[in-house]
Formats: sequence, structure tokens, C-alpha cells
Amino acid sequence: MSLYSDFAPWYEQLFPFREEVYLFLREHAGSQGTRILDAGCGPGHYCRRFQRDGFLATGIDLDPNMVVEAAAASPDAEFHCMDIGAIASLHQSFRLIYSIGNVVAHLPPLRFSAFLQDVYTALEPGGCWLFQVVNWDYLLGFEEYQFPIKTVGNGSVAFYRSYPLIAQDRVVFDVGLLSDGNKVFHEQTTLYPLTADSFLQKHCAAGFSLAGMYAGFDTTPFSRERNSGLVMVFVKEPAMGQI
Repeated sequence: MSLYSDFAPWYEQLFPFREEVYLFLREHAGSQGTRILDAGCGPGHYCRRFQRDGFLATGIDLDPNMVVEAAAASPDAEFHCMDIGAIASLHQSFRLIYSIGNVVAHLPPLRFSAFLQDVYTALEPGGCWLFQVVNWDYLLGFEEYQFPIKTVGNGSVAFYRSYPLIAQDRVVFDVGLLSDGNKVFHEQTTLYPLTADSFLQKHCAAGFSLAGMYAGFDTTPFSRERNSGLVMVFVKEPAMGQI
């Protein structure tokens, strides 16, 4: 079981649903009735909103507690406890596939390339794939990095994140949660940093066309040197005769 099982009760307080994010996602989802897939759905709040608004939402997450919470809150949506690298096993096609919150950084480069091929296959012609990660171009200029501490409950709950080791091929992610001064969890895992140009190259090799590149969901233009985040939007172009 992952560290996020212990994190689940606090997830929505620390990372609440954001209307700005949902509107960005929905802009790329097509018309009502289309299928969307949230790769790394957490407690499923974006799937819940998509389902409420007339879309057919599927969410996948590696953590069973997150999936249980998501299914309880949105019983009409479809949820699976699984690795995002196994989406081919769903045997479904989608108008929109998205992954937000730096989830894809957990995939080593070779697995990420294989994942992209599966995403491409699972998309409908003309469908969109979009994801959000931290801006590795910027962070790779540091040897370590400390994120601001997030607190809720009048400061009684504190969420800590840092990268105590940043190298070109891997980043150590240190994460912990304290509640009333007591440790709820603390864990380290490995992330795999890819620059914006590396993402572009891998997506081009998989057959995608770039549709947008932003610093965030407010569509601020992306700067490799300054921004903390990166949001990329890609399209699976329709084949000749499908336009």
C-alpha cells in the first residue's frame, strides 16, 4: 500500500477541487457523453464533476484507499485500482485522457514512452492527452529543493515536500504529514525528471501533435527559466479520411 493511503483523509483539504483546473480539462473533453480518463485520479473529484456534467468518467489510481473514496463519492463513475502504466488493460477509447499533479514523473523514461504509446492507442482520433508536471528545466538547476509547507485546520495539519537530491536522471522525493505534531506518514520515493524538450521529443515519436504548452491551467505561457509548473496538451490527429 502506498503512502497516499495514509494521506487520503487529508487529500481534499490540502489539494481541493479547483474550478480553473476543471474548466481547462473540460475545454478539451469534447461534447457531453464522451469518455474521459483521469490517470492518477486520487479521490476522484474531477471525475465526479465530469460525471455530473454528462460525461462518462473513468478514474484510475494505484492507491486502494483513494479509489474507495472516489467510488463512494461518485458511484456512477468508473474507478479502478491500477498503475497508470496499465491503461491498455481497460480496453476502452477516450476523448480526453489527463494526468495532473506530477503523477507521470513516477514513470521511468522507458516506461513513460511505453505509456505514451498506450495513451495514443486509447485516444479517439482527434482526442486530447494533457498532463501537468513540475518544471524540471528549472529544478534541474538545483541540487535540492524545498516546497512551501501546506497547512490546514488552523495549522494543526502540516504537509511537507522536498527534493533532497536532484540529479539529471533521478530525483528523490521526500514527503510527510504531521497532525497535531504527530507523524502521520513519512516516505521517500524516486521521480524521473524530463525536460520540456524531452517531453516534446517523446510525444512526437509516439505520433502526437502539440496543441498547447503552459505554465499552469490559467494558460500563462510557459517559461523554462522561471515557472514552477508545466502543462502540455497533445492531440491525436485524425487519419486521412476521418476528418
